Amino acid sequence: MPELVVNGAQLLCTFGVAPSTLTVLPSGLPMQAGGQLIAKITDFAPMANVAPFGMCSAPSNPQVIAATSAASGVFTPQPCIPAPAAPWAPGSPKVLMGGVPAVTSTCRLMCMWGGQISVASAGQVKVTG
Repeated sequence: MPELVVNGAQLLCTFGVAPSTLTVLPSGLPMQAGGQLIAKITDFAPMANVAPFGMCSAPSNPQVIAATSAASGVFTPQPCIPAPAAPWAPGSPKVLMGGVPAVTSTCRLMCMWGGQISVASAGQVKVTG
């Protein structure tokens, strides 16, 4: 059963080398679970909501392409700067905050460089019913 994702949840990216943390800022009609703010699908802003994943190894990342070219073709990962392409999907059909679905542990966030960001640890409560 999916869990609600809250502030401080641990995230992973398929092209990142380290886990990241989700930051949920109070906005709109914030709700809490276990004393932490529940994430909405609109909580996907790079750096503000989604912290870096260490180094990025996405072959389509322009920084990786440039560094690899400068290294005479030797693949060269670069520091991660998250680049979410769209809100979290699919979102909870049961938990809405001001009409905006909550993020659950089954949601994914796509990075414009081809990576997929997933929830490693939601940090909270199971959705029931």
